[in-house]
Amino acid sequence: MLIRKDFLKKVRPFYDVFDLIKVIIGNRRAGKSIFLTQIADELRKSGVKENQIIFMNFEQFEFSHIKTAEDLHKYISKQIKRSKGKFYIFLDEIQNIDRFELVVNSFRAKGNSSIFITGSNAHLVSGELATHLSGRYVKFLITPFTFKESLALTKKSDKKAAFEDYVKWGGLPGRFVFADENEMQIYLQDVFDSTVLRDIVQRAKIRDLNLLDSIIQFLLDNIGNIFSANAVSKYLKSQSRNVSAETLYNHIDFIVRSQLFSKVNRYDIKGKNVFATLEKYYVADMGLLQLKRSYFNESMAARLENIVANELIARGFQINVGVAANAEIDFVARKNNKVEYIQVCHAIDSDKTLQRELSAFKGIPEKKLLITNSTYDYSQNGVECVNAIEWLLGW
Repeated sequence: MLIRKDFLKKVRPFYDVFDLIKVIIGNRRAGKSIFLTQIADELRKSGVKENQIIFMNFEQFEFSHIKTAEDLHKYISKQIKRSKGKFYIFLDEIQNIDRFELVVNSFRAKGNSSIFITGSNAHLVSGELATHLSGRYVKFLITPFTFKESLALTKKSDKKAAFEDYVKWGGLPGRFVFADENEMQIYLQDVFDSTVLRDIVQRAKIRDLNLLDSIIQFLLDNIGNIFSANAVSKYLKSQSRNVSAETLYNHIDFIVRSQLFSKVNRYDIKGKNVFATLEKYYVADMGLLQLKRSYFNESMAARLENIVANELIARGFQINVGVAANAEIDFVARKNNKVEYIQVCHAIDSDKTLQRELSAFKGIPEKKLLITNSTYDYSQNGVECVNAIEWLLGW
């Protein structure tokens, strides 16, 4: 089992913050349940006794009798009465319990329980959680394995071959069990189907599955491209579908809530404003892109840009697409009051291509980074050029 050290670092400061519920979100099969067990293991190693830890996975049969808020409150209360002191409560797949928010908030208010929960992304990131918990929670996103993590897991010595595998099949933990690509596809299809069915269709009560599939396919086919409702409408009309802008954006909202895609808004570099329209979308894992869009070599530029976006998100950056007067910068990445401007280019095949990428940085004083698949150092004029593999392994 790979210990997710970089993600644990983010949560550790909150282990003993009893007034905030720790909400673990992330796309299906990203490893949220395993991550909860790793937190519990760290607490045990720090001296927390077993009777202070209450761990419940509601997909396990032993907890199948707990279905309502009343059931949950009764069970936890019984466990707590057996011991004294502080407690650490882990509730995995909590969305299966009716009105769980009321119970979680009740134990939070008592002040002696540190609570960690995971569940359906569509439920946990919805307004319902904020309404019932009155903002007394903090969210942590768990992504599929980064390239650095996948390399640590597989222990492959050939970094280039490992990267090519990662670009194609992504970092969902379960896929590393399989060596055969057909088996990987079956696994990834199951992840995709369960995400669409449970986190989108059932949650949003969507009846037109063909429309939903068409919208998802459009997003996959346009990774790294500016999204516009008009472009999607034209695409759908080519399939003899007429869809209103409201319906379109409602569907996309639920797709994003499921963590299947990340939405990245445009940012006016000069005016320091975030635009509300014409955003970009990036898929959460490259394996899901391979599953639905198999022409690998033709999409390398988009894949690399998507991987950089996912890596920045995993590192805890807030990202936007930078918009200048006559140029666009792939990512404006902010973290801890620092900002980085990042261009991604799969191949620098000419001096014209290089100058086009570098010109986007004109007039920007902050850190500027050009990420490529090349091993040649194109750094100049304050712009640092770095190989994609080395950048991915450099944190």
